[in-house]
Amino acid sequence: MSDTSVTDTSYRVTADELRQFVERFERLEMEKKDLADQQKEVMAEAKARGYDTRVMRKLVAMRKRDPQDLSEEEAVLELYKEALGM
Repeated sequence: MSDTSVTDTSYRVTADELRQFVERFERLEMEKKDLADQQKEVMAEAKARGYDTRVMRKLVAMRKRDPQDLSEEEAVLELYKEALGM
């Protein structure tokens, strides 16, 4: 009988720990949704003020990138545009 109660206790501890992980993850999912909603609100406000939100999103993506990589990409883009007469 002592083996059964040790197993039951171990199972309960594991189940409790699993529940905690799942609940933490669910809370993070809710926070992520809340943040996404706040980002949408910021873009809606910017759009209402006359800003081009598509361009703003591009700027945000560009700011995340390495400046050297971005510079190289812009140089290649300019070269390609020249080749196409743009």
